[in-house]
Amino acid sequence: METPVPTPARLLAALRTETTAGFLLLGAAVTGLILANSPWSDAYHRLAGADLGLTVSQWASDGLLAVFFFVAGLELKREFVAGDLRDPRRATLPMAAAVGGMIVPALLYTAIVLVAGGDGLSGWAVPVATDIAFALAVLGVIGRSLPPGLRLFLLTLAVVDDLLAIAVIAVFYTSSLHLVPLLLTVLPLAAFGFGTQRGVRAWWALLPLAAATWALMHESGVHATVAGVLLAFTVPVRGPALAERFEHWWRPVSAGIAVPVFAFFAAGVTVGGSFGTVLGDPVTIGIVVGLVLGKTIGITGATWLVQRFTRAELPRDVAWPDLLGLAMLGGIGFTVSLLIGELAFGAAPEPKVGVLGGSLIAAVSATVLLRARDRYYRKSQDVQDAVD
Repeated sequence: METPVPTPARLLAALRTETTAGFLLLGAAVTGLILANSPWSDAYHRLAGADLGLTVSQWASDGLLAVFFFVAGLELKREFVAGDLRDPRRATLPMAAAVGGMIVPALLYTAIVLVAGGDGLSGWAVPVATDIAFALAVLGVIGRSLPPGLRLFLLTLAVVDDLLAIAVIAVFYTSSLHLVPLLLTVLPLAAFGFGTQRGVRAWWALLPLAAATWALMHESGVHATVAGVLLAFTVPVRGPALAERFEHWWRPVSAGIAVPVFAFFAAGVTVGGSFGTVLGDPVTIGIVVGLVLGKTIGITGATWLVQRFTRAELPRDVAWPDLLGLAMLGGIGFTVSLLIGELAFGAAPEPKVGVLGGSLIAAVSATVLLRARDRYYRKSQDVQDAVD
């Protein structure tokens, strides 16, 4: 007789799955949006603005989201050192797709805003990000018969996209730079790295060093979530393999607390009677066009160009219609797009409406195409099974 798995263990296991993470993210965002436009709107905004040293919403975006970037950083390092990104032949196409999927949305957004007069150019980076958790969750739900290579392609693309988006935040969205706390950041960061390289796993030894790194990074003017990535990059992938252990421990915190709480506050835009004006704003339109069309054109176009003029090839089991659906899926911006929107525009509703609307359109469009492809592969497998 099997021993029943304890409920907390089942919960933690569920929080490590992409599907659960995606649903929690979506549920939190929808809840925040509903509350912000309900009779409880004032209470919602008072909670978001409550002063706890930083406001509650700032703690969510600067503090809790650092946990998300820590987990993303661990995955990035693992992929580059010991995963698929280590092999240039397998990484070339999805890496090129990630770059194309960032350049084209930024260009489309910039063109739309410039034609409208140029107000809002600071938001050029809002549509460049792909939400790795949400995109993989959608693919996992709708594509059970799709080729395994498609998920690997999306994962690699999203990992590279995350790395580039982090660099964009650090370089372009640092309002003022204070050198002394920035230089002092090196001390706890180096101590954290030294401890992890020596195999230290005790939270009481590492957590204060991580907190000090975060606090100094925040004081320096660089967005504090960058500290999460830097801390992750110090964790060894080989040897004691702490990266895998830390990712296993912290992913439920990221998926179950950090990202949903951030989405709850970031998506809570009150539009009221101005909704039509917000929808027609060039910033909103630019973000939607960037996410829906820019990602599709950029990812597909860059992949085709690199495949056409180099020896790089699509995964053996992936066809071009599959890649087109994946490119549409890349238009789900959400977490990082909402963060960049806050950094560029503060609490303005336009970037939030643009990100939510564009991500929804991208998700629905990708679902329609990938569902059809999934049925095609399922029927092909049924025919093959009948022949066998």
